[in-house]
Amino acid sequence: MSHPTDLKFKTLQFYSTASYPCSYLENREARSQVATPSHLIDTHTYTQLVAQGFRRSGLFTYRPNCDTCQACKPVRIDALNFKPTRTQHKTWNRHQGLRARNLPLLFNAEHFNLYRRYVAARHPGAGMDEDSQSQYTQFLLSSRVNSTLIEFRTPGGELRMVSLIDILDTGLSAVYTFFDPEVAGSLGTYGILWQLDRCKAMGLPWLYLGYWIEESRKMAYKSQFQPQQILQGGEWLSP
Repeated sequence: MSHPTDLKFKTLQFYSTASYPCSYLENREARSQVATPSHLIDTHTYTQLVAQGFRRSGLFTYRPNCDTCQACKPVRIDALNFKPTRTQHKTWNRHQGLRARNLPLLFNAEHFNLYRRYVAARHPGAGMDEDSQSQYTQFLLSSRVNSTLIEFRTPGGELRMVSLIDILDTGLSAVYTFFDPEVAGSLGTYGILWQLDRCKAMGLPWLYLGYWIEESRKMAYKSQFQPQQILQGGEWLSP
């Protein structure tokens, strides 16, 4: 007898989008493979899709399916065997005063204002800095899987960072993190270290970090977390 989750997976359909300008590499055309219908993609089904290189943006579940390029490599960190570097250890200690709190996926004006400041500073001209409240909600607050928002505040209550995380059967998936761009001390690195620590506490072996592109400087930070595996030819392999 088939498991109900397997039945859902077998009834999914996959289609390729039209070409569009690549967000990461200049003068490249991209194409995605999309899994539908979205209402069948619950946490268990999504866990299987993530293991095959899919990601989600809101209710949109996709993976790169470009005609002539395979630069996007799905990457996951071995959370149970992760050992921080000296620099990462210093970053971890530097932000130990931050207080993390789990929140449901509900709109928060303070979060939205921080998001706008973050994308304006880190991704100017990419279109995200013009996101409306509706676009923000569709991107970060729409989910049919087990998702949570984690906000990080100083002891005095100042908002420093927000992370959206999916809790899968085999690990955590880092969907998106934004933070105060004016605060020094590698908050983004701290966010990943916090998620790795959370994986260990939950007994989950993997932290999925989305895609890594060797040619993209914006993606370089992902290679600094070891040990890790990259999905190549349908298999998760150590680089």
